[in-house]
Amino acid sequence: MNAIIVDDEPLAQEVIETYIAQVPEVDLVGKAANAVEANTLLQNGDVDLMFLDVQMPMLNGIDFLKSLDNPPMVILTTAYSEFAVDAFNLNVVDYLMKPVALDRFMKAVNKAASAKTGGDPADSGKEITDRDYIFVKADKKLVKVEFDEVVYIEGLKDYVIIRNDQTRVITLQTMKSLEEKLPSSLFRRVHRSYIVNLQKVEAVEGNSLEVTVKGQKKLIAIGKNYRESLLAHINSMKL
Repeated sequence: MNAIIVDDEPLAQEVIETYIAQVPEVDLVGKAANAVEANTLLQNGDVDLMFLDVQMPMLNGIDFLKSLDNPPMVILTTAYSEFAVDAFNLNVVDYLMKPVALDRFMKAVNKAASAKTGGDPADSGKEITDRDYIFVKADKKLVKVEFDEVVYIEGLKDYVIIRNDQTRVITLQTMKSLEEKLPSSLFRRVHRSYIVNLQKVEAVEGNSLEVTVKGQKKLIAIGKNYRESLLAHINSMKL
């Protein structure tokens, strides 16, 4: 991966550059001290990954990233934790707190490498399964969602409702974007408006799946375009 460092602090640049030198899979192709210099690097070269500082003169990293039509993968670096929500909304690869530790740097680079070589929901799912949870933005805060507690997910225009057995979480995002964050080994899109946790499915009845929420049975429709692949997957899970 071709990478650039964007940071107005020479020492911070040096730390990331030292770390990059220890990773054969990453080539440092440029450094910039502000957004203007970074923009020139992006226009003049083939950049796969950008280590981007948040607090910079003229234009901060968050606003610079928002201004890009086709940004590369981004790993944000900052000394301020309050930018985590912005990072989440901008779908950055990772968010590193300064001073950056080598083990966290390596984890972030591995995530970027996985996204570049895989780039599909299944690959994302394999990585996320190790965590067993994700965070979603709801009511101006990040809410932890445990995979094994989710029964199903319902899409409503630009919102999705994550339904647990006792509670629900409403978050502003599309079904597709959420589906890409979920492990494919556990979750399956069964309808344009529904994703189910396969571990919570109790029966298949006609064109519906039966799940239980708050002690009550609920039937979730199986979309015509999803039925064949879903049933094939369920059959493969039989003993």
